[in-house]
Amino acid sequence: MNSDQSSHFTSPQYPEMVLEAGVKISMDGRGSALDNVFTERLWHSLKYECVYLADFESPKEARAGIAEYFNFYNHKRLHQALDYRTPAEVYFVTTTPVLI
Repeated sequence: MNSDQSSHFTSPQYPEMVLEAGVKISMDGRGSALDNVFTERLWHSLKYECVYLADFESPKEARAGIAEYFNFYNHKRLHQALDYRTPAEVYFVTTTPVLI
């Protein structure tokens, strides 16, 4: 498992728990913020476009609302970095096999 060096990943309890589960730990070096830029951008979008606006009343409501947001994010929301396509359009591109 790869993580950054934030405090919750470097606390004594976290590595113990992960290692006990038989998982190897890899940590990004300090100053490697760009390693996580895509994930950080996704969490930023989720928080500002969904969570902070929704005021969920329960964990069940939050799970449903976040699932709905991810469906929107992946299948309907256009992304400038993807030439105004959705992640689903980019990921699920179908290619025609080349016949020789």
